[in-house]
Amino acid sequence: MTSSPEALFDGQLRPRDGDPKRLDALLPSPCVQNHAANLHQRPDGDLLCVWFGGTQEGVPDISIYLSRLPAGAACWQTPVKLSDDDTRSEQNPILFDTGTGELWLIYTAQLSGHQNTAFVRKRVSRDDGHSWGPIETLFAEPGTFVRQPPVVLANGDWVCPVFHCRTRPGERWVGNDDISAVLVSSDQGVSWQSHEVPQSVGCVHMNVVRLDGDELVALYRSRWADRIYLSRSRDGRRWSAPEPTPLPNNNSSIQCTRLADGRLAMVYNPINAEGITQRRTSLYDDIEDSEAHGELTEQAAVDGKRAFWGVPRAPMSLVLSADGGRSWGPCRDLETGDGYCMTNDSASRANREYSYPSIVQGADGALHIAFTRFRQCIQYSRVAPSWVEG
Repeated sequence: MTSSPEALFDGQLRPRDGDPKRLDALLPSPCVQNHAANLHQRPDGDLLCVWFGGTQEGVPDISIYLSRLPAGAACWQTPVKLSDDDTRSEQNPILFDTGTGELWLIYTAQLSGHQNTAFVRKRVSRDDGHSWGPIETLFAEPGTFVRQPPVVLANGDWVCPVFHCRTRPGERWVGNDDISAVLVSSDQGVSWQSHEVPQSVGCVHMNVVRLDGDELVALYRSRWADRIYLSRSRDGRRWSAPEPTPLPNNNSSIQCTRLADGRLAMVYNPINAEGITQRRTSLYDDIEDSEAHGELTEQAAVDGKRAFWGVPRAPMSLVLSADGGRSWGPCRDLETGDGYCMTNDSASRANREYSYPSIVQGADGALHIAFTRFRQCIQYSRVAPSWVEG
């Protein structure tokens, strides 16, 4: 791929130079900043990608966008804006097929850079994402955030993983006390019951994957930028305490899916804070919040730990597990670079992160992967599972 945005930000699928078994595309967008993609494939084979875009994360012009790659097509369509609240930054969209003929768009809405002010909204489509109903509040508790899609259990229950961004009065949110939970519905989203994941402080972006029978596995991003964490459940409600895996994590998002052959495929940044001395102190580049009153103190450390921000977000890599996440094979890099992420300011084009991946397997077995490229656009890559083996 060349470096010319004029030639590449067009959604066109192209073979990778030197790797003809791989296809790449850079999705078009009218926005300066584009981040936090999530992929979803419809029964007719259309592939949908949602993300948030605007001038800068935390600014109220951040909205949700959707682009479609029709089945068999070689170009992503012009994105459609699906939200537009001029008072809140709308982020972290996910798509959820309820199995009832409805496709849900779920996303967060926060004041400025304060994730502890976020609540969760939804819109519903009954025509495969071509049109959408009114915006509704799904989860109203302040500080509730989503990143990974809900899962439907064998008994029909819906399990929606969330994380809670917590602070004490007068503190500014920096992520030191975030915890994970699941919201479970047994009546197709009419009501929800919350179940906190025990000992999950610092473990966020809970990614629930169904294994065989009733077994569930969850993988987590770590605020401490040390390792990917993992826990297990048999009913979706009671979870084991997250434990570190051998895989590194840089306090950035991951995503995992189960393949048709039973293996797990995960996309992530295989780097952590070991040996990294420079920390990022301003998470949102000093965005002003008109609703913040007085001086906000930095959030206190929890058990002596503080969230670590600023670990490079590269490479972006693919790895497989053949035993339900108990062990992982060698990874293969989709993209490499220095991963500089000490700023969210996309206008300067200083950011060089590859981050926030999403992965789904198509009916033909191909792996569809999307992730942030330098916060300037969403990159899409298509490979076979065997690609990771070289």
